[in-house]
Amino acid sequence: MTEDILTIDEVAQYLRVSERTVYDWAQKGEIPSGKIGTAWRFKKSEIEKWVNERLGSKSRSSVMEAPVRVKNILSPDRIVFLTYSTKHDALVALSEVLATAPQVKNKEELTGEILMREDLMSTAIGRGIAIPHVRLASVTDLVMAVGISKTAVIDFQTIDDEPVRLLFMIAAAYDQHSYYLQTLSYFSGRLKNRELREALLAATGAGEVYDLLSRD
Repeated sequence: MTEDILTIDEVAQYLRVSERTVYDWAQKGEIPSGKIGTAWRFKKSEIEKWVNERLGSKSRSSVMEAPVRVKNILSPDRIVFLTYSTKHDALVALSEVLATAPQVKNKEELTGEILMREDLMSTAIGRGIAIPHVRLASVTDLVMAVGISKTAVIDFQTIDDEPVRLLFMIAAAYDQHSYYLQTLSYFSGRLKNRELREALLAATGAGEVYDLLSRD
């Protein structure tokens, strides 16, 4: 098996759903997949594209309830400026910032799960953006941290070969699946705005970043 091929178990871990759910999706043709013998296999690049398309789909908003309010999940003290050139160092630094939120009860688990998920599949979504995200039993409510990198993070395996400069790290409680997906979709869609991305990169302080992101 090549490194680019995933099993049902690996896809289930990445998507935070049950193996049975992945199996049912494969059987119904709802997720890119193929069979090797009797076993379902999934091409990493195709799953990544499928996930990004779903995150960017406006159709998800119809099944969500409360709108995303940035002020409810982010505070200026969890906005930092980074200077790391590797995704490992950037993710560790940002996870330590996110772990200062009272909603996060286990810093080591958060960092470990963020890194494990990134090893399984890149969370870069193009345009210089990455949205690392996890759901954990040790997180009591959805919360996020933002990293503005003054250095290009060059090893995120981006879909458009543009180095990552904007990192939005999200951690949610394990039972917040809908709100979690809604938040991912919200930022994936909003950050398509070039003017917003450029303003974030040009910002000189956390307060300025917070003001840009908290505008409706």
